[in-house]
Order: sequence, then C-alpha cells, then structure tokens
Amino acid sequence: MQFEMLKEKSSIIKVIGVGGGGGNAVNHMYRQGITGVDFIICNTDAQALELSPIPNKVQLGASLTEGMGAGSIPEVGKNSAIENIDDIKRMLGTNTKMLFITAGMGGGTGTGASPIIAKAAKEMDILTVGIITTPFSFEGKRRKNQAEEGLEEFKKYVDSYLVISNDRLREIFGNLTLGSAFAQADNILTTAAKGIAEIITIPGYINVDFKDVRTVMKESGVAIMGSYAAEGENRALRAVEGALASPLLKDNEIEGARYILLNISSGDKEVTMDEVSIITDFIQQEAGLAADLIWGNCTDEGLGEKISVTIIATGFQTREEREVEKSQVRKVSLLTPEQAPLVKPVHENTFLEVKNEELNVPVLKTREESQVDLFAGYFQSTPKVEEERVEDADLIRHTLSDEIPVAQETAAIEPSFEFELKTEELRVEVEPIAEIEEEEIPEQVFNPDENKTDESIEEQLRKSKERILRL
Repeated sequence: MQFEMLKEKSSIIKVIGVGGGGGNAVNHMYRQGITGVDFIICNTDAQALELSPIPNKVQLGASLTEGMGAGSIPEVGKNSAIENIDDIKRMLGTNTKMLFITAGMGGGTGTGASPIIAKAAKEMDILTVGIITTPFSFEGKRRKNQAEEGLEEFKKYVDSYLVISNDRLREIFGNLTLGSAFAQADNILTTAAKGIAEIITIPGYINVDFKDVRTVMKESGVAIMGSYAAEGENRALRAVEGALASPLLKDNEIEGARYILLNISSGDKEVTMDEVSIITDFIQQEAGLAADLIWGNCTDEGLGEKISVTIIATGFQTREEREVEKSQVRKVSLLTPEQAPLVKPVHENTFLEVKNEELNVPVLKTREESQVDLFAGYFQSTPKVEEERVEDADLIRHTLSDEIPVAQETAAIEPSFEFELKTEELRVEVEPIAEIEEEEIPEQVFNPDENKTDESIEEQLRKSKERILRL
C-alpha cells in the first residue's frame, strides 16, 4: 500500500536515462539532487543497471540481448526497447506531465532505444524534452554517423531537444583526462535538466508553472539553454553574459528565438529590481523585441551572495538552417530581372528605325513614278480637287496627323507627295508641258467644230495657269 501511495504522489516531472551515456548522466543527477523530479534508468546492460543507485530500473531486451548490451548496434537497441515498451509506460504512470530523455548518441542502446521511448511518451501526450550528447571526433566515423542517424529519428518524436557536443566541451575545457571529460558532459546534462525542472518545482515571488514551460517547449524543436552564477560587482550583467556563453549549446545565439524562459535565482543577497531590469533588457536586446519572454524568480539558499540566471530559448533555427535560408533568399532576389520587359520598348524603337531606313528606297521610287501620274491627273480634275484643298486646307493637316499612327508606311509617304507636288507644279513646268503637248494635240483633233491653232492652245494654257495662281 505504501508503494501505491508513493506512485500516486510521484512527481509530474521524470528524467529517464537510456543506455550507458544516458544512465551515467542520470546517476550524476541523482547524486547532485534535483528538487521534485523522479529518475528512471533503462539499459540493455544488466551489470550497469545493478551498479546504478537509482531505484527505478527497466532492463531492455532481456530475451534478445540476455543482459549483455546492444553491441553498439542501434537496431538491437531499437528492438530491445520495443520488447519492453509496456514496462516503460507503466513506469511513467498516468500523472507524468513532463519527461526528460537523456542519451548519448552513437552507441547501440541510446541511439536505437531513445526514439522508441520518445514515441511512446508522445502517444501518452507527455511534454518530452531530449538532452542528447554527440560523440567525440576521436570515437570514430562509424559512431559519428550512427549518432547523426539516431538524432534525426529522435527529433521526430520529442517536443524540444538540446544537443551538447562533446567536441565543444573539449574546446572549452581543454586537454582533460578521459574521466574528467565525460564528467564534464554529465555536469552539463545535469545543469540542463535541473535548470528546466527547478523553474517549475521551486517556488518564488514570481512563479513559472508547468503551463508556462509547456508553452515555451511544446513542439518547439531545437532549444538553447544557458546557466551561470556570479557574485560581486555587476553580478547581474556577468551572470546573464555567462549564461549566453554557456557550453550547453552548439550554437550559442538566441537571436530569432520565439520563446525565452528565464529563471533568476538568488540566495542570501536577494536580487534587486535594477538587476532584474539589467538581465531582462540584455536578453531582449540579444533575442530581438519579437521574442516572448517568460521569467520567474526563486530563492536558493545555497547560492549565498550569488545570483543565478538560467535561460531557455526555443522556436528558432540553428545557424546552419539560417544560412540555408539566407542563401535561398538571395536566389529569390535574383528573380527580380523579370521586370526587364520595361526595356523591351527600346529594342522595338531600334527595330522601327531600321524599318524607316529600309523604306527610304521605295519612297524614292514612288516619287518618280507618281509625279507623272499625279501631275497628269491634276489637270484632268483641276476644278474639283483644287477647290477642296483650298477650302479644307486645315482639315488636310489634321488627316495627316491622324493617318500617321494608323498606317506608318503609306500615310507617311502620301502627304510628302502632295506637299512636294504643290511646289513642283508652280516652279517646274517645262517638262510636263512638252509631254502634254504631244498627248493633247491628238485629243483636240476629235473636235471637228472648232479649228484652233497653236497660238490658241498656248493662250488656253496661260489662262489656266493664271487661274491656278489666282486660286
């Protein structure tokens, strides 16, 4: 009965370690102590389970591996988790609201089993946060490739995840011993889980409840977390700067984050309003004004005169994804030359100029051929055509301007003939007279009633010219 009552009073937050790396991290968390959190460990290695101080244990794939591990084969770890997935669901119970899954990617159990456990938690509508470590580069290419494949599968089922690079820790902490290097990784995992969990479990003047955390981390993808404590002068500024420079992250930039969860903890020397303003303003400036900042305050007597700042940023892309997006934007900007059709009229104008040059040759030919016809026809219909032109001289100009845009080839040629014929009729008369004399003499032979001499013809021509001049 006591066991059942403990199950009913179990925490809504649980941390489960999967495989050797995840189990070591959870063992370290258990020793350090995280308020209001239950711990579970899962492994295919029975010996590792026996050595763990954690009371809640689940052996994976007992019939498949016989308790001897997955042999660094992710498929074995996957099948082992499937074999005992019902035991894990019973361990989580019905009151679990948030689950941390810690695992080291690259091996067999952590790489293969953690996605199966995350999938089960998602089916139970549990807010699931993954805290994953990637292997050192000296651990081999095969282990690195397995870690990448396992992480991609793991991302499909968790709401949010933090990736901690062991190579990054090596760059920060330098040439440590092998045991110290893995101990640093365990410290980082502990800080991440503790920082998120205690925002909910430790009360303060301004509380951050589970719903706030769920808002920040539900289906938010990659998360960035930083935590740092400082004391003395300018402790608030140094604490927030240290949190943003934390080795917890692969990409320690919070620019572009949609949600930021902030926890400010203080000990004997309580945080002041000015210090809160310094911290929040600095974070808002780094993340951008569009970020939704949710912050809380709690008291931790163990801090003494220190102030601790824990930042969790979610809902943004990694540096690599941002670079890909920027490159795509640049490619899209190259499509702006589609507005170049505005330049096409220039080519059309040059094309029309070429047409005008080609029309110069036929214009000359038509002038030579049409001068004789128009001049001869002019005398045949002088009284009608001339009177109309004199009376409607202004209308002829308007028709010229109207005809030019309608037919650029014919209308541009015909007015030039009419204008030139007027000047040539008045100035050049010798050549057409000779031609007309030869043509009109036989026409007058057909008039038997009138016998006219050469002098009478000349007089008639002179009279007609005088009439023309008068008009």
